[in-house]
Amino acid sequence: MVCPFDRAQAIEQRQRDQAITAVLDRARSSGPSLTHCEDCGGEIPEARRALGGKTRCVPCQSTFEKGRQR
Repeated sequence: MVCPFDRAQAIEQRQRDQAITAVLDRARSSGPSLTHCEDCGGEIPEARRALGGKTRCVPCQSTFEKGRQR
């Protein structure tokens, strides 16, 4: 017999994993990345471009996201 607490914990973990997967899927951009940042013109590293849909370097993206949170 399965303990109700173990079953509840398993359900909660499954729901948490599904929520995380949904957020990560939504966050992934599609399409090709730019080779240079649209804000500063600096080169976007190859590892970042490989993620797809990147248009800013990390510092400019961080600044952009901080501005959106206000």
